[in-house]
Amino acid sequence: MSPSSPAPCAALLTDHYELTMVQAALRSGAASRQCVFETFARRLPDGRRYGVVAGTGRLLDAIERFRFGDDEIAALRERRVVDDETLDFLAGYRFEGDIRGYAEGEAYFPGSPVLVVESDFAHGVVLETLVLSILNHDSAIASAASRMTGAAGTRPCIEMGSRRTHEEAAVAAARAAYIAGFATTSNLEAGRRWDVPTAGTAAHAFTLLHDDEREAFAAQVEALGVGTTLLVDTYDVQRAVEIAVEVAGPELGAVRLDSGDLLVQAREVREQLDSLGATKTRIVVTSDLDEFAIAGLAAGPVDAYGVGTQLVTGSGAPTAGMVYKLVARTDDSGELVGVAKASKDKTSVGGRKFALRRRNERGTAEAEVIGIGEPPVDDGDDRTLLVDYVLGGELVGAAHATLEGARDRHEASMAELPRSAHQLSRGEPAIPTTYV
Repeated sequence: MSPSSPAPCAALLTDHYELTMVQAALRSGAASRQCVFETFARRLPDGRRYGVVAGTGRLLDAIERFRFGDDEIAALRERRVVDDETLDFLAGYRFEGDIRGYAEGEAYFPGSPVLVVESDFAHGVVLETLVLSILNHDSAIASAASRMTGAAGTRPCIEMGSRRTHEEAAVAAARAAYIAGFATTSNLEAGRRWDVPTAGTAAHAFTLLHDDEREAFAAQVEALGVGTTLLVDTYDVQRAVEIAVEVAGPELGAVRLDSGDLLVQAREVREQLDSLGATKTRIVVTSDLDEFAIAGLAAGPVDAYGVGTQLVTGSGAPTAGMVYKLVARTDDSGELVGVAKASKDKTSVGGRKFALRRRNERGTAEAEVIGIGEPPVDDGDDRTLLVDYVLGGELVGAAHATLEGARDRHEASMAELPRSAHQLSRGEPAIPTTYV
């Protein structure tokens, strides 16, 4: 979470039917039944081998702002969404239950209980839309970003997709990408709000503004120093590289390629830079890259990748496909009983869940083990996955949702997965999910 975040009310970032369910439950007397809601993905996007949890820090921040103030109550009353009894309940709404889940940056698999919300029905059900809108978006971006940084290896990836998505989605995408290993973002609001490192130099418009490339490059170098990155594909790449080194000298920071056959051009530009004495000048490539294009450039002399459209759209999987389901509730005697949906292709597994990652003697993950009703038994080298975020309505897990902590968790989680997880070819989840 971030102290610099804007703080609008989050209560109406929900669906109409969440509140009408509360009204009906208040009327029937079931609203106070203790319940367990679980967020999970029934399956991974087609061909993917793992997913990455992201958005938890943003979600906790939003839940703190989930309050129905005077303006929200007035809007609901004017539109006759729910009755006065329900409006009175909403006016006093404060989440008072427990929330636990996977740490941000953690890998997840089909059935992983990514987030578990325990409260009475009325307090838990209204969070459904908010939980899913944040976790589905951010986890989709982080999952795509993870595949990209995995393909890039030690070469840094730069997030630059703000112009290809909604302005607020751009901020969230930059944060999610950073969790999954991206080095920087071009989005300044992500820098202000979440302390994601920002970077950028110039676009083609800056070159076109000037009479020629020499004038444009000289102006940029004078303003930003010789360590800047010069965009060399506006006109003729070979001539632009020559001019760039003449203007900035052999200490020029980098050149950027944004069109054409990037692999061929990178090799030609590397050879040219070296011949001009600019042996330390880096080559940055952009232009609708995805994880497959990044992998294809691995054999070239590329130093960094700028990724936009494919990242902020999840590289073909714009949602993580997570659902928020009631999996347990108290019966008339007060005993917690599992409940499950049985409809075709949309089944769920009832009962409160606990999760651990089973590892072998080398520390490599072998299975996602989900305990129903009680924690599964650790065989000696397993890792418990659920951490506490909110207990009794009080935030206790902020340390598990810091941005740098999530970035570290992602790196450690990736290192723990079997080698097959990092293959870009289509395949089944890297490890199976088992219930005990």
